[in-house]
Amino acid sequence: MALLEVRDLKVYFPVYGGVFRRVIDRVKAVDGVSLSIEPGQTYGLVGESGSGKTTTGRAIIGLNPVTAGQILFQGEDIGKGMRRSRSKFRRDIQMIFQDPYSSLNPKKRVLDIVAEPLRNFERLSAGEEKRRVQELLTQVGLSAETIHKYPHEFSGGQRQRIGIARAIALKPKLIIADEPVSSLDVSVQAQVLNFMQDIQKELNLTYLFISHDLGIIRHMCDYIGIMYKGRHVEQGTTRDIFENPQHIYTKRLLAAIPDLDPRQREKRQRLRQTIRLEYEEAYSRYFDQEGLAYDLKPLSTTHFAALPERG
Repeated sequence: MALLEVRDLKVYFPVYGGVFRRVIDRVKAVDGVSLSIEPGQTYGLVGESGSGKTTTGRAIIGLNPVTAGQILFQGEDIGKGMRRSRSKFRRDIQMIFQDPYSSLNPKKRVLDIVAEPLRNFERLSAGEEKRRVQELLTQVGLSAETIHKYPHEFSGGQRQRIGIARAIALKPKLIIADEPVSSLDVSVQAQVLNFMQDIQKELNLTYLFISHDLGIIRHMCDYIGIMYKGRHVEQGTTRDIFENPQHIYTKRLLAAIPDLDPRQREKRQRLRQTIRLEYEEAYSRYFDQEGLAYDLKPLSTTHFAALPERG
């Protein structure tokens, strides 16, 4: 059984206008997304800014309201009854936020930041709480003596490790990682990503990894979903997506990946030109009259793409 299954998820935000601030329209941030994640798997959600990938992650954890659809965690629908059954599953789903500079309260010490989930779900003595926080800091590669420091005393990579320590404090089964390294230097990114893989194996974690960087997604993920305007345009294994892309939008994303090998630059440049022309000529064939993606169709047991009916 899948650890997490999302069925036809929709998240619409009202647009208000007029003198009486009435609802005059709705922004369809997520419009019919479905995905499934097996235990121990890393599922990558990819798309440009505004594609709905972060909104999907925030809806799963309960930070955005669900308009329609189902979110099944271990077979139980948690989409709309999240507050009523918070203690039942909230400790099993945690989140690593994008910006380590804003996701940590600058007025709180590391001890209080990391201990916050423990205080919400467990009753520990002050001594036991301190010991648990020190163990978590050591586990993420930080000194146990840093518990009395404040976030501004750490580098960006160290702050993200504090965020990871907070996320794993309750030994969750699923972690939603929303662009966890996008605000870090490239040299630090590799350290954090490798650490996340190590701790995944150590704690048997499952990741929903949200990113716009296909290079990082290829390194981290087993399965990938490509999003565009709130919908999936393609889903498949990492090999399916990178070696056999089918949707024109996926091809365009792949063509935009920079290649550092000088011998490949000319070839990649020709590919980008071909994709650009193909995208302009074939846009109407891949999207409906409203510019939205068609429904996903199976290409194999693992590969799905939003392609129009042939004929």
